Amino acid sequence: MIAHHIHDALAQVRTLRAFLIERNRFKGYSGRARIVAGFAALAGTLALGSERIHADPWLHLFGWGIVLAVGVAANYAALLYWFLFDPEVRRNPLMLKPALDALPALAAGGVLSLALVLKGEFDLLFGVWMCLYGLAQVAYRNALPAGIYRVGVFYLVAGTVCLLWPGISFVEPWPMGLVFVSGEFAGGAVLMKDQCRRTGEVKVEGQNEPDNE
Repeated sequence: MIAHHIHDALAQVRTLRAFLIERNRFKGYSGRARIVAGFAALAGTLALGSERIHADPWLHLFGWGIVLAVGVAANYAALLYWFLFDPEVRRNPLMLKPALDALPALAAGGVLSLALVLKGEFDLLFGVWMCLYGLAQVAYRNALPAGIYRVGVFYLVAGTVCLLWPGISFVEPWPMGLVFVSGEFAGGAVLMKDQCRRTGEVKVEGQNEPDNE
């Protein structure tokens, strides 16, 4: 009898924990937007890998800047739409706090990138970008699905390899392209799967509500 009560208590604790995790989960990021960023990275890789593009680091920096701009526009446009129109958010600025938690890592990436560019150390940029972007995603460990944390670790590992592996060249876009295309497609798939799960749960709850008419 005591064992049965303990089992029930543990089950209630697990249910409560799952409820709290779901309640605190950040839902402002779009899986589709990340996939758009993945396609932008793929297009940028193919364009910069073309024989028509000169091996000029400044030209490649400009090309990756365009890829970054497309990715930022897609993701933050989706975030803004969620903030303005999701009925659960009600335009409450506090709902954006998880998104702000990633800004220090992204800002550090910008500062490090500028420093490396000014010193002409272009070949270190891929590794720095991957590591800092990975850190930004690891910061969401308790706010996003577990798959996003694993994607962040993937970026960290890839960035470490790029920083330590001899011969990585900034004018060779494939290391950057393969990592970011894979990472963004994987991250987008995780978010879309989570959204489908939540949508399915809402439908089931709606069907289970008693009809008071």
